[in-house]
Amino acid sequence: MLPELHSILNLLEGGFSQLKVLVIGDIMLDRYIHGEVERISPEAPVPVIRHAQRYERAGGAANVAMNLAGLGCQTFLAGLWGADSEQAELAAILDRAGINTAGVVSSSLPTISKTRIVGRMQQLLRLDIESRDPVPAVEGQHLQERAVELIAKVHAVVLSDYAKGALTRSLSEAVIRAARTAGIPVFADPKTPDFSKYSGATTVCPNLGELSAATGIPSHHTDELLAAAQALATEHDFKFLTVTMSEKGITVLRPPSTGNPGIYHSPARAREVFDVSGAGDTVIATLAAGVAGGLQIETAVELANLAAGIVVSKVGTVPIAAHELVAALTPSSGLTAGEKILDLDRLKLRVAEWRSSGETIVFTNGCFDLLHVGHITLLEDCRRFGSKLVLGLNADASVCRLKGPTRPIVSERERARVMAALAAVDAVVLFEEDTPLELIRALRPNVLVKGGDYTVETVVGHEDVLAYGGRVEIVPTVEGFSTTNIVKKLTANPTPSEEIKK
Repeated sequence: MLPELHSILNLLEGGFSQLKVLVIGDIMLDRYIHGEVERISPEAPVPVIRHAQRYERAGGAANVAMNLAGLGCQTFLAGLWGADSEQAELAAILDRAGINTAGVVSSSLPTISKTRIVGRMQQLLRLDIESRDPVPAVEGQHLQERAVELIAKVHAVVLSDYAKGALTRSLSEAVIRAARTAGIPVFADPKTPDFSKYSGATTVCPNLGELSAATGIPSHHTDELLAAAQALATEHDFKFLTVTMSEKGITVLRPPSTGNPGIYHSPARAREVFDVSGAGDTVIATLAAGVAGGLQIETAVELANLAAGIVVSKVGTVPIAAHELVAALTPSSGLTAGEKILDLDRLKLRVAEWRSSGETIVFTNGCFDLLHVGHITLLEDCRRFGSKLVLGLNADASVCRLKGPTRPIVSERERARVMAALAAVDAVVLFEEDTPLELIRALRPNVLVKGGDYTVETVVGHEDVLAYGGRVEIVPTVEGFSTTNIVKKLTANPTPSEEIKK
């Protein structure tokens, strides 16, 4: 359990909403194209991808901003983007997340984008669009003016440097100078071996490779490397240096000049790693929010480490969300049937808790009016695909629209209680809509299961699940069993009491 747990939960459950954080740096659009690899091209020895899904996410400094917004912070973004379709897509993503882009300057250069071609969970190709021309002086000056102006409105600043040209030495120095004057902490993610560019920042957060480049010491000489890092912290007036060490965790180094020299190490939390894209963005965003929110440095680092562990278990560049951290910090015990019935907000927390513990989340849905052996078989089949099964249950109004005015026979409360009592089911959530699409998008299950004569392409939500790296499974129904057949039998064979009434 983390120290200062009460303070952490207070921040995650609303305290972060009082914090304003400015992110300055290289803004990008991450695009993913997923498909199936079925053959090799006859034109060249390359795989042919049959396109299935395309989606876009914020990248670079924009992903740092998305992480801060996901934690609940009021987030401001400053950088450059072009006048192109990529800018429009990126602006829409940021707008949906509530990120203020008043600090972003329109540039004559194109919006930086990275397009990843993925087949069967394997990245096959990446196409980058960016200009190698320097940022025009007028645009750079305009960006600096906007960034410095925003500093007076925020509680912390993050410099997200991807060495793409937006974060010049002049801009970095001006921002750090203004922030120090205002007493605002600055967190820098470096992409240059010359850390003097960030002199005076509160902390710089290099990975082992970046630290090795800055010191000239091989990354596998850990003790020597960390000693040199402490010297760097002193030389460039950092309050501390935060080193991300991949599977080894995160190390904090304080220079002797702070009066509290030494090393604090937070080991990585063991979990299955799917994709490390954006993990560094999550670390610096969570660290900045934690320190600005009043946490001790060590506690903020532990929280950042926990957040990184959650995002690397996902596919693609995915920001952290506050409810995922809350779930990871407040594990639940064994549940009774009644405790399995949840509204969507509580279910999202529970799913996040399961996911942070390495569980595989399976989702299926249906009306389940008059439970029968076909239903039981379906649910047992669902459990074969994962460790936690979430059941989306059509509410009464939804069943009535789908099945007719005489249905459901059993009310939603009774159906939910019966389904929750089944050992195969871990959570039940009611939904009013005709389809569970919004539920699927909110819960992001690892596996989506449907029974019957469906194909993957006809299952509601299949595009979303496949897009983020999940899978869709179809299981056969048990012939001869259905609620409709049970109703027909009941109406065709009246009970003895009904015969007497006749």
